[in-house]
Amino acid sequence: MKLLTIAFAISVAAIGASAQAGDAMNDLEIAHTAYTAGGLDIRYAHLALGISENPQVREFAETMIRDHTAVNDAAGALIAELNVTPQDNDLSRALVEGAAAKRAELVALSGNAFDCAYATNELGYHQVVNKTVAENFIPAVTVEPLKALLEDALVTFRAHETHAEHMVAGLQCAG
Repeated sequence: MKLLTIAFAISVAAIGASAQAGDAMNDLEIAHTAYTAGGLDIRYAHLALGISENPQVREFAETMIRDHTAVNDAAGALIAELNVTPQDNDLSRALVEGAAAKRAELVALSGNAFDCAYATNELGYHQVVNKTVAENFIPAVTVEPLKALLEDALVTFRAHETHAEHMVAGLQCAG
């Protein structure tokens, strides 16, 4: 379970590092990747609502749906306002592939095993996404409204990371 999260984090970090090394992502690729990451977290949250009976996990999942939908809606409005088309890329494809594997793993679980796997995944996911947004995306973005959206979203996503950390501790998930 943790191995897949770690492998996913390494692949995202490697892609982010390669982007910094010379294959820098453009604004449209960054926008697409950020939107994709938010959409995937919404899907994880819907899965949690379908499987978990734990009030703490369900409340967190509802928060993920609300907050990530709001950010993605704002991103969609910005895309429409700027009249541009986001661009699929290696990182967004890696995120989708990693999420499919993680969802398959989560679907096979129930009870506390699911709750801990979901909470641990959310913590790791937010750690990786927050690091990528802060260290790779925000410094690389050239369109000011997109940069502002990412900066505002990062504040929310860092709160999610802290919430996930507390959820993992509260569930007493094995480390």
